[in-house]
Amino acid sequence: MEVRIQAIHFEIADRLTEFINKKAERLARHNTAISDIDVTLKVIKPETAMNKEVVLKVTVPQYEDIVATKVADSFEEAFDVAAEAVERQLQKRKEKK
Repeated sequence: MEVRIQAIHFEIADRLTEFINKKAERLARHNTAISDIDVTLKVIKPETAMNKEVVLKVTVPQYEDIVATKVADSFEEAFDVAAEAVERQLQKRKEKK
């Protein structure tokens, strides 16, 4: 499984990279067929409180990609919420099998 993190218009801290990689490993435990996880981090409207956007795209071969976009006060919080949404979608797919 490959995790790609893209920070748009800012430098990503090592601590945030470690956090995302750790959470991505947790996602991979739900579905061992996950081949790629793409994470895009973006700051939107810097003058507002809820200005951190995370787009989480999970690729599972032979299925459509799962994409979750969440906005929160911090990238960690936004990633957690997006990861929960992806976990629910992966669980639904597993139940449909």
